[in-house]
Amino acid sequence: MRHFELSQASKEAHTKTEIMIFHIFVTAYKSTKKALNLIDSCWHTNPKWDSNHRALADCAVGFGAAAIGGKYGATYVVTDHSDDPINPKLGSLRYRVIQTRPLWIIFARDMVITLKNELMINSYKTIDGRRVKVEIAYGPCITIQGVSHVIVHGITIHDCKRGKSVNFMLVIVRIGCDAIVVFASSHIWIDHCCHGLIDVIHGSTAINITISNNYFTQQVMLFGHDDYNTEDKNMRIIVVFNHFGSGLIQRMPRVRLGYAHVANNKFNQLVEVLILPFLVKGTTSWLLRILITNR
Repeated sequence: MRHFELSQASKEAHTKTEIMIFHIFVTAYKSTKKALNLIDSCWHTNPKWDSNHRALADCAVGFGAAAIGGKYGATYVVTDHSDDPINPKLGSLRYRVIQTRPLWIIFARDMVITLKNELMINSYKTIDGRRVKVEIAYGPCITIQGVSHVIVHGITIHDCKRGKSVNFMLVIVRIGCDAIVVFASSHIWIDHCCHGLIDVIHGSTAINITISNNYFTQQVMLFGHDDYNTEDKNMRIIVVFNHFGSGLIQRMPRVRLGYAHVANNKFNQLVEVLILPFLVKGTTSWLLRILITNR
């Protein structure tokens, strides 16, 4: 295990923006009485939130705060839990997430969706699982690749299985059994999800992972998958108000390059390592900075 400690010079180099974000997280966690945190109090304290789903898009904080998802698109209701990667049915989740226009996607009822191949989400989409219980499970799961402005809120993702290799933008991508893969994408917000491993890789940035439950998986969050992917040095990620529960082993999170704010998360147990940063071989200075406070 490689230990990490900020030098005095690095501590003094924190910008006003870092301090401001840190203050927002700590203050919100301790002071909000109507909700658990600043994000939930933004929408959940409004008794009429169900008549204005899009208000959620104004509630993100931190690096991914600009993610708007399908805020300016039509509302689409998922009525069919089936999945056909070749000819998606009208009414299915896949049918709408691959559309090019902005959409705010909600669900007609509780459902378990077992995908036959990974769900490739296009730009300007919100998957909103509030009011119902939606599970994506027992098959391949979610891939967010080469897109921007995606919000995934209020769904449970578990028991994911490996998908087939796919040809995306002339690159063969071999999908693992991760719950969510964020690949070369920006302005992504994952909120109120129960899930397994999340990978954020290949220069993805402006990412928020908030108020989600993680449990019974060996690996939880990986930010940057290769020591030599220096494009990841521009990565900016917020991990805040999450619950790291029982049965977790490592990657809570594991960060190679870039800039991560990890604040006000709850950890039930620490089996191997809380946060493990990497130093790129051949460099003389850290490309990673972490601002951390956890309960």
